[in-house]
Amino acid sequence: MPGLLLETLRGQQSDRRPIWLMRQAGRYLPEYRALRAEKGGFLALVYDSDAACEITLQPLRRFGFDGAILFSDILIVPYAMGQDLTFLAGEGPHLSPKLADAALASLTAVPERLAPIYETVRKVRAALPPEQTMLGFAGSPWTNATYMVAGEGSRDQHEARAMAYRDPGGFAEIIEAITSVTITYLRGQIDAGAEAVQLFDSWAGTLAPAEFERWVIAPNAEIVTALAESHPDVPVIGFPKGAGEKLPAYVRETGVGAVGVDETIDPHWIHANLPEGLPVQGNLDPLLLLAGGEELDRRARHVLEAFAGRPHVFNLGHGIGKETPIAHVEQLLSTVRGWRG
Repeated sequence: MPGLLLETLRGQQSDRRPIWLMRQAGRYLPEYRALRAEKGGFLALVYDSDAACEITLQPLRRFGFDGAILFSDILIVPYAMGQDLTFLAGEGPHLSPKLADAALASLTAVPERLAPIYETVRKVRAALPPEQTMLGFAGSPWTNATYMVAGEGSRDQHEARAMAYRDPGGFAEIIEAITSVTITYLRGQIDAGAEAVQLFDSWAGTLAPAEFERWVIAPNAEIVTALAESHPDVPVIGFPKGAGEKLPAYVRETGVGAVGVDETIDPHWIHANLPEGLPVQGNLDPLLLLAGGEELDRRARHVLEAFAGRPHVFNLGHGIGKETPIAHVEQLLSTVRGWRG
């Protein structure tokens, strides 16, 4: 029998709310920090399937979340496309050569870089009980393109946005290439045991409406259609962070089976403006989880009540912060699990 999370993502409504948290496997957990100190850098952990499996399972052992989210990184796709990937302490990820200076055709694909990720999925799924859902993920084409063009993250994605205006044909080639690899990557995760997948579009909010249509909606729609053809029973969660009022068009035009929403959107507005019965995931501010206290309980109940009329997966509006106290996560779980719609 599928667990509560998978049933909810498939559109079944319940008086109980499944919960998982973005970045639930990571630096706020002492067991993660201990393993990282033993094993080495972030990318080394991602490519050690035993270690990545252990990290994926750590928050489930501690908290009993309804879903396990694969421990990996959105930049595995650019890495498999042939860019070099490094994670520097205090600086975040770096990709080279950056496509602001080098042609896409200069990259030599290394598809075997995807295989260890599939092995992690297999190991995690084998270790999970049936009631806990295995979640895979990938970065959406626009967000991955911003890193590939600039070689690193940025506040406003200036280089990628400028390239898309200056050379829309060349930028479209980058998006198309990422889309193709992403479809292969997600199909591989599903074949290895992922029961649902999430598309992270972390930088979707920086685009104007016409560019949002072209660089966010269109490639995500292509991915959703391809996955529906090969794996029709696997829900796809779209998470276009910062989409705001463009969210209804994103849902309508991409065909995602569920949508993640960030903390900047009023949950009552979301409920009123999205299709009836569409599963929604979110949208507590991660800083509330960091702060804790009575306000955490109050705002968590506000989210739960706002989405009482539809299938809802409780989650954060983005990733859990590394300084978040364990006790605050336990407090949130108590509130969510004690609530009945």
